[in-house]
Amino acid sequence: MTRYSVLDLAPIVQGGDAAQAFRNALDLARHVEALGYHRYWVAEHHNIPGIASAATAVVIAHVAAGTKTIRVGAGGIMLPNHAPLTIAEQFGTLESFHPGRIDLGLGRAPGGDPLTARALRRGLDSSGDTFGRDLNELRGYFLPAVSSQPLRAVPGAGLDVPIYLLGSSDFSAHLAARLGLPFAFASHFASDYLLAALDVYRSHFTPSATLDRPYAMIGANVIAANTDAEARHLFTSLQQAFLGIIRGQRTELPPPVDDIAAVWTPYEATQVTRMTRCSAVGSPETIRHTLAALLEQTGADEIIATAQIHDHPARLRSFELAAEVLAGLVAT
Repeated sequence: MTRYSVLDLAPIVQGGDAAQAFRNALDLARHVEALGYHRYWVAEHHNIPGIASAATAVVIAHVAAGTKTIRVGAGGIMLPNHAPLTIAEQFGTLESFHPGRIDLGLGRAPGGDPLTARALRRGLDSSGDTFGRDLNELRGYFLPAVSSQPLRAVPGAGLDVPIYLLGSSDFSAHLAARLGLPFAFASHFASDYLLAALDVYRSHFTPSATLDRPYAMIGANVIAANTDAEARHLFTSLQQAFLGIIRGQRTELPPPVDDIAAVWTPYEATQVTRMTRCSAVGSPETIRHTLAALLEQTGADEIIATAQIHDHPARLRSFELAAEVLAGLVAT
């Protein structure tokens, strides 16, 4: 049965601040928990004015403490930015606070620009090239400790913190397949290699103590409203955010605009459309068709919906409508 979950980037909107973003994040988590979503993830991003989840483990603690049953985790922690022992201790702590509810998704990107990556990794002998080595070290810290072990994660050792590998290419697909780990593809912003990466993952998968069969997760922008026109209007906030990436002008999440064509050039429109290809935008009936086609095309075991919407009540309503659609799709 296909599961449906939430990826929240804890958006800082124009006119708001990080404190408001964190209040909204907890409110959203409680909302989607009541709606039946399986998990709620936040992602590590740095030096980006519109995203508040840089201290990802702290945000997870905030959300997990304010919810009861929904799984809470990282989608993901950027492993090269941290010493593996630090991550093991942080997520061992989270798992100790909230047993059986914490997920650890791991990525190899910096989660920001090269200057930020250098500032984060000062003194660390790590990069995307050392991801496999660092992953092995991190996984080792979660194994049960033995008496002769000179270094252990406290807390962390012996705790069952599920690890997921995240990617936007086939690198992590290969690694997740070889290690028998679940794999999540960042198709909500990088859909070009989605099908190829899923094929690599499934065709090379080796059963492990973690999984006996592949478990593939995909990200999608899901912007739902009562009408197609209203949803397309809300979607312009995300389109402007991607436009800012193209122009090198990142800002807080902007309010929607009435005419997105007046904001960008034809070339920019083409680029943003390519980056947001994996999106379901519209009324419940419209997003039902889009999501059904996406699930049929990918055979995903889980879809993780994200919605960068400027107005918080509209974002809550979007996830509410999406839950009704997704519940119907997974039941068929």
